[in-house]
Amino acid sequence: MGSPLAVHSSGLEVRFGSRIALHAVDFDVAAGEFVALVGPNGSGKTTLLRTVLGFLTPDQGSVEVFGTPVLDLAIRDRARRVAWVPQEETLRDNVPLLQYVLYGRYPFHHPLDSDTEADRVLARRILGDVGLADRAEDGILSISGGERQRAILARALAQETPLLLLDEPTAHLDVAHQLDLLSRVRSLSRTRGVTVIAALHDLNLAARFSDRIVVLSRGRRVADGSPKDVLSEDLLARVWGVDADLAVDSRSGLPYLLPRRLITETRPAPSSLSPGPVHVVGGGGAAAPLLRALVDDGFRVTAGALHLLDTDAETADSLGIVAAVEGPFAPLGAESRARHRALLEEARVIVVAPFAVGPSNLANLEDVLPFVGRVPVLLVEPPAGSELDFAGGAATALRAALGASGAVAVPDVAAAVRAVHQALAPVSTASAAPSPVEG
Repeated sequence: MGSPLAVHSSGLEVRFGSRIALHAVDFDVAAGEFVALVGPNGSGKTTLLRTVLGFLTPDQGSVEVFGTPVLDLAIRDRARRVAWVPQEETLRDNVPLLQYVLYGRYPFHHPLDSDTEADRVLARRILGDVGLADRAEDGILSISGGERQRAILARALAQETPLLLLDEPTAHLDVAHQLDLLSRVRSLSRTRGVTVIAALHDLNLAARFSDRIVVLSRGRRVADGSPKDVLSEDLLARVWGVDADLAVDSRSGLPYLLPRRLITETRPAPSSLSPGPVHVVGGGGAAAPLLRALVDDGFRVTAGALHLLDTDAETADSLGIVAAVEGPFAPLGAESRARHRALLEEARVIVVAPFAVGPSNLANLEDVLPFVGRVPVLLVEPPAGSELDFAGGAATALRAALGASGAVAVPDVAAAVRAVHQALAPVSTASAAPSPVEG
């Protein structure tokens, strides 16, 4: 007989009053597997995790953890089998990170026992594993949100359990921290055989990191399988009510979904008679306010080159904006750059948002430079004190070159929109407002 499943549940039902949060859910997870739980808000993801933890008692069915009903386990025994990273954790005391991680050793000591030297060695090693070795003496409340989430993960890892549950671990994290945290969790699963169940909102992140995706909708399990088998345009339409395109990353072979718009959305796209096109260059969410403002003022807008999963790419999709796109987190390739240059060729005005530039998207500024002098190019100035150059000074040099060649600096989004109106005044219905950069 083989080893027991890490998690086994059958016919699981959980009610809150008259509302059924989980309905007849069968849920099995093999040891060492990384399973992503996905579904809309209110679909039952957190309820399922809390039931596996034994925090909730099911109305029907039961949950076993490594062959033992979870509710039969004493709290200390349960904490030796299952570690928990909650969606949010209220932290009141500014304890040093090392001490915070040592809280995870609680299941292995009696209440009055002190931490051992072996505990401290383990805690320091785990802080190194999550990239926080140099912050061991810093207070938990003094570090950034991304670092705090890694510290919470470290405390859970200190329990040395064979099963790790995470509830929206990437919530409120930027893309870099999302990738960092999930990469560390996946490595843990691969190298140490830890079973991972993570509730995630982002389907593309789920496909990138998990072995299997389980989809919940209104408390029911509606799909279960590998990312290639589960992700589909039909799934996003049926469960989330979103129109999307399905593509495959040529490097990893993994599927990803490119959301287009809500199926119920009735907002018309700007007609071909609208002024423009106005091309917006951005990334990392910096262009989103520009995209919305220009569409709201009736302009035809294009955008690029943007990375899939990026906030600007999602905003462009939701507004029906044509954009040059690249696969998630990849350097801009020949195909996306060619598409970007084609959109720049068509543009009557180009607006460069104050976006962060690194080696992967430096080509955006390089591709704009030949168009200065051919069409109006506007450079939206970054907020005071912000750092945007992560390309060793190359981005700063390119922005300076754009300005020296004739690109015009504007202080903010409103000024940029006014300047676009003025640049397209012969075909725009807006009155000719004074230039925002004139004295």
